[in-house]
Amino acid sequence: MKKAILLVAFGTSIPEAQKAFHKIDRMTRETFPNMEIRWAFTSKKIRRKLAKQGKVLDSPEIALAKLMEDGYTHVAVLSLHFIPGKEFHDLYTNAQLFAQMRGGFGKLIVAHPLLSSHKDFERVAEAIMKHIPGSRKPNEAVVLMGHGSKKHPADALYLAMHSILQSKDPLFFLGTVDGRPTLDEIIPELRAKRVKKVYLMPFMSVAGDHAKNDMAGDDPDSWKSILESLGFRCEAVLKGMAEYPEIVEIWLDHLKNALRHL
Repeated sequence: MKKAILLVAFGTSIPEAQKAFHKIDRMTRETFPNMEIRWAFTSKKIRRKLAKQGKVLDSPEIALAKLMEDGYTHVAVLSLHFIPGKEFHDLYTNAQLFAQMRGGFGKLIVAHPLLSSHKDFERVAEAIMKHIPGSRKPNEAVVLMGHGSKKHPADALYLAMHSILQSKDPLFFLGTVDGRPTLDEIIPELRAKRVKKVYLMPFMSVAGDHAKNDMAGDDPDSWKSILESLGFRCEAVLKGMAEYPEIVEIWLDHLKNALRHL
């Protein structure tokens, strides 16, 4: 038996954002010191950008093929996605095809993404609350930007997360770029609660392109620009969720559970 872990993320080509993945890598190696640990990015666009910079990142399929070629018999794949949406299901489907190959892996299992149970939702909410800027006053709001997935039913998990955050703090909101809730749905609530200042935080593993441009950018269609044009004062926190150890621990708990079944 020869075991390995494959960490799979959407990826980022922004150097400052990559520190979130460095944290995940370090914590994974500390938790599983005797395991082979490799990485893969699901985004072809990001892999191409990195290749032009001289950094080669494999797709999950290439990474699994290499692990098979290198003689690994038991592999746990950890999805560093937030929801079990299209990216996760593509990963799961292709990983299962590798698991079925004759003469390949003895066993392969895919661990769950971040939001996979009610307990996960509660832990994520508590972790976020712990990392709110200390300068925030009781009448100031926090608006999180998630990616969203309008073409996949797992998008509903963002509404569930929004509900849990609201139950803990009514001035906490979760919106999405490409799903629901939308920023347009959040703005009337901010007005109804007479909010003057908004803290913007990415609800994504890294503070990448969406966080820097769509959330905190200077273009007129960024969330920051839209809110400021409506009279709200904004402060952006450019820190990915994977930079918070409490969030990474949730993923690692999913990985531990997967490894128990190898």
